Amino acid sequence: MPELRGGLLRLRDGGRPAPGAGREAERIIAFIREYARATRRDGAIIGLSGGIDSALAAELCVRAFGPDRVHSLLLPERDSNPVSEEFGLKQARKLGITSEKIDITPVLEALGTYDKRDAVVRAIFPDYVPAWKMKISLPPDLLHKDAYNVFTLSVTDDRGEVRTARLDKASLNGIVAATNTKQRTRMVELYLAAESRNYFVCGTTNRTENLQGFFVKYGDGGVDIEPIAHLFKTQVFQLSAHLGVIEEIIRRKPSPDTYSFTVSDEEFFYRMPIPTLDLLLYGWENKVPADAVAAGMGLTEDQVKRAFRDFAAKFSGTEHVRQYPPTPPDAK
Repeated sequence: MPELRGGLLRLRDGGRPAPGAGREAERIIAFIREYARATRRDGAIIGLSGGIDSALAAELCVRAFGPDRVHSLLLPERDSNPVSEEFGLKQARKLGITSEKIDITPVLEALGTYDKRDAVVRAIFPDYVPAWKMKISLPPDLLHKDAYNVFTLSVTDDRGEVRTARLDKASLNGIVAATNTKQRTRMVELYLAAESRNYFVCGTTNRTENLQGFFVKYGDGGVDIEPIAHLFKTQVFQLSAHLGVIEEIIRRKPSPDTYSFTVSDEEFFYRMPIPTLDLLLYGWENKVPADAVAAGMGLTEDQVKRAFRDFAAKFSGTEHVRQYPPTPPDAK
């Protein structure tokens, strides 16, 4: 139990500043400065999504360089929640950094993102029209019932009626492939802005996302530096509170903001509340015995083992997104 408690207690209190938050912020700031020095970059570009991760990354970059050497992009598209742009702009103004809005909808329309996605949805719900809202999500409440990681498609029609259907592999792949062009288009815009200024692109992936492959390869994962990828999501909230991220973002429930039908990260992928998830992930990653984790968290051993199986499946199933492209071994 001591090794479990020592690593987990700092994660327990949601958005409250954690002991040592100031020291950790300074350590990350030094890391950012050293990266810029080593790569001869003059500043940072960051995409502000209106969420907690990009807000924290922006706070850290501003402390590393000052506001004059950090530029932010707001990159909405037609399915984005308007609140995302509002909060992103407010965070940029709070930091005193320049911001630029680029609506990526026309690029996505040219790529066929919406048409290709909607064709999959229409094959399942023939009367579906783009004015309806849609999302995909995994089964809820992982800790209390076994359920395979099979995604469900939900649509809301013009009468407000919600219809659902389980997705087969081909349908899921079609929706995800089309949707991932959103993140990859944002990557293109970020690098266009960065390279024209001799800046680097700052990533916003956290450890909770990284361990489960909850990011898009060459999308939000296509960046130069990942300053918060060692922090669990709960720690992101803690450090954000310490550094003064705007309250609206700290209170906002994390969401991929990718589908027109609002879905939280917990509904879409995690299958449990984030504070519980992070404690369990910490135990799984550090190979803490399931009975010790259960005792420390007030869960049953079966619940912990169920979560550990889910983490292992997601980790192995997404290993390719964390890897550089492999090359053949040297000839002997």
